[in-house]
Amino acid sequence: MDTCIRDATTAVDTPTPLQELSITFPGHRTTPVADAETVPMGNCHPIVNRTGSRHSQPSPRCSVRNSTLKTLAELNERLTRPTQAEIDTLARNPGDIVVLGASGKMGPSLVGRLCRAATHQRKIYAVARFTSKASFDEVRDYGAHPIICDLHNPNEVASLPQSPNVFYLAGRKFGSTGRPDLTWAANTIVPALTGWHYRNSKIVAFSSGNVYPFVDANSSGCSEKDPVGPVGEYAQSALARERIFEYWSREYQTRTVIIRLNYAVDLRYGTLVDIARRVWASQPVPISVGYVNAIWQGDANRYAIESLDLCDSPARMLNVTGPHIVDVEATARWFGTRFPKDLVELEGAPGPVALLNDPTECISRLGPPEVHFETLREWVAQWIENDGELLQKPTGFEVTDGKF
Repeated sequence: MDTCIRDATTAVDTPTPLQELSITFPGHRTTPVADAETVPMGNCHPIVNRTGSRHSQPSPRCSVRNSTLKTLAELNERLTRPTQAEIDTLARNPGDIVVLGASGKMGPSLVGRLCRAATHQRKIYAVARFTSKASFDEVRDYGAHPIICDLHNPNEVASLPQSPNVFYLAGRKFGSTGRPDLTWAANTIVPALTGWHYRNSKIVAFSSGNVYPFVDANSSGCSEKDPVGPVGEYAQSALARERIFEYWSREYQTRTVIIRLNYAVDLRYGTLVDIARRVWASQPVPISVGYVNAIWQGDANRYAIESLDLCDSPARMLNVTGPHIVDVEATARWFGTRFPKDLVELEGAPGPVALLNDPTECISRLGPPEVHFETLREWVAQWIENDGELLQKPTGFEVTDGKF
């Protein structure tokens, strides 16, 4: 297995897509590389299991590892390209679609993916404040119907079109330390208003892995069955958002899936981007949190769309992230060799805890991600070295006190 990652899933009694691909079992910890030149690139790597024996069977995803994404047009096309499974899911869930919070980091690409996967007979409404004309134009160009709406305003929410299928992406994270009132309003008032308005719909609501406590950095992370333990006001407000959707689901039988996401990567932002851009700029990479999650944003959106089939009452929790845990130091060294850089500067020392999600449940139901870690890592490297656009929205993966 690639030395930058280890497995994030737990063993199950019945075969899952991960086990069929010979992914490592929990408990195997990859030793950080001392020299990134020893990390192979662009090939199908041997896979190491718990006993240390090696299997030469490559992942079926190896066939896409040589692809490139170097322009914004190529990135958007790939982010919005639906799979047949998504097309089939939407066919099983007829009717119009509403996307709330459609102008954020993930909203436009989800809207585009829905527009490409849905039939022309249904409308897709993209709802947001749209403070950026660019995001308004983007969702409109995909074929959606943009609606400018302040989701904090009950009168404006009440005027939104009804729909049997709702995707909820609204929320606030960064700036929570300076204006916690805004964070609590965005993460509680908005789900209260929209949850009531769409109480008769299926709702796929995005949440965050931050609702979980920090865990042993050597572990596979928290599963949906583990108790929550949010650290800091943002994480607490994210849990409050979940509880509100749970309330509507129990009281009005609103079929709901709550997606606990850790961390989406779309080449303009994400954990791998945070590491790569620091290495490229010869800035120190913080490693106090030594391990992180990562998933291609297209796969995160794919899981969200396919989650329409999983909506239930009471609300179902679903961890969404990649099947591997990313070693921050080893990944920084890999980027250092890939660019190349004579020196990769590291800041701090790996601590005992990390914020990690276990996606076993998601992958057992919906299959493994389409884009493998190695492909995603190479895409990020290409993007950074070609001076690709960045959103300047760091994940804050190194934060352990909950202050964003």
